[in-house]
Amino acid sequence: MAHQLTNKEQLLLEDLKQHEMVCIKKYQDYANQVHDPQLKDLLNNYAQQEQNHLNSINEMLSGQIPSIGQGQQNQQNQQGQQSQQQQLLSKAAEQSWSAANQNDAMLLNDLLMTEKYVSSAYDTAIFEFTNPQMRQALNHIQKEEQQHGEGIFSYMSAHGMYNPQ
Repeated sequence: MAHQLTNKEQLLLEDLKQHEMVCIKKYQDYANQVHDPQLKDLLNNYAQQEQNHLNSINEMLSGQIPSIGQGQQNQQNQQGQQSQQQQLLSKAAEQSWSAANQNDAMLLNDLLMTEKYVSSAYDTAIFEFTNPQMRQALNHIQKEEQQHGEGIFSYMSAHGMYNPQ
């Protein structure tokens, strides 16, 4: 049985759908522009995860509760991301600052700002949904968005592109 969405839920999901489409496009486009092959892999991985988010949002728009990849698969993805982040950090010591790094820094800064914005949009939506399973699905997506931001932040910090003070 399909869940009947409120008008507000429908509007929030439409906004989130647009956000996910922008994220997919940015990650794909930026993956083709960065110079570090490991960074390219990370961005392509995030683009695929954003596509999964879009698929979940589309399911919700049709009134369905999305399967949110809980359990072992989610743990494996998180472990894989952490391992990938550590590889990026160790490679940072080998690279020198260059014009290519400056371009990558600009792209990553844009992605980090995007992830901050998108995460906050999910935060708002979570509080507005009446169905607990849909709130759980939105919460799951938000956590992955935050992991994307963490991965970008870690890469930038390791490469001298971001210095929080």
